[in-house]
Amino acid sequence: MSAQTVIRSMRGPFLVLAPICVFLGMSTVIASQASVDMFALALAVIGAFLAHISVNMLNEYFDFKSGLDLETIRTPFSGGSGALPQNPEMVGAVLMGGVAASIGLFMIGIYFVWQQGVGIVPVGLAGLLLIATYTSWINRHPFLCLIAPGLGFGFLMAAGTQFVLQGYYAQQALIVASVPFLLVNNLLLLNQFPDIEADRKAGRNHFPIAYGVRRSSQVYGSFVLMTIAVIVVSVVQGYLPVLSLIALIPMPLALFSLSGAFKYGADIGRHPQYLAANVVVTLLTTLLLGVSLIL
Repeated sequence: MSAQTVIRSMRGPFLVLAPICVFLGMSTVIASQASVDMFALALAVIGAFLAHISVNMLNEYFDFKSGLDLETIRTPFSGGSGALPQNPEMVGAVLMGGVAASIGLFMIGIYFVWQQGVGIVPVGLAGLLLIATYTSWINRHPFLCLIAPGLGFGFLMAAGTQFVLQGYYAQQALIVASVPFLLVNNLLLLNQFPDIEADRKAGRNHFPIAYGVRRSSQVYGSFVLMTIAVIVVSVVQGYLPVLSLIALIPMPLALFSLSGAFKYGADIGRHPQYLAANVVVTLLTTLLLGVSLIL
């Protein structure tokens, strides 16, 4: 039971996003016809998993300690795992797991600095800062909380992968990283809707709390339009191949999620099909964009 609590706190079903973002960064390397160092790629994947696990476990820890876990109405896509309220004696183990994952990530970062130089240092420090402050501080600042998830998975994880494989930041990697930046922001934004009241009681002040669900839904729609624009304009300008337009195939799912946001607002958690569509569009769009670069 104790091991199961620690494992559940990692939120395993959500960890698939990390390797997909690494895959996107790797795909830009392949598109440039450069060779891929498989050992460096493996470390990038491990580092991505450790980063995601660490922020999840620390989030579980702080949500439990603040009492938020007892207020949250859980859905399959929001509200945490619920592992610690069922096994509160494991709170220390979950904290140590999150810290250990961060230390592992730091050690991988040291290796990449040794191999590729200090160019990766800003990415690494920003990543560790996001992990350490996301739950306890960033969630109290609406605009930071809005863009922090996308920064982590888009520019830090996807573009960071390209850097550790090539030793410099490529223009194409920065362009494609903007897609998970926008979509992952939307992923977390919509998942915050069902938690508004519980989060408010816990002292959080993320975007839906500060500006309401209608304004948040408008931001969601804006990010969807910006995602489409980035892909289309990049293809027209020649920064991405025409095949990259296949990444637009899942976009109707984003519009479906948007309709649910406007229709149900904070009650969207009672209609999980909209949250599920939001997850699928984030994963599938990022994956298809990466595939388009290597075919």
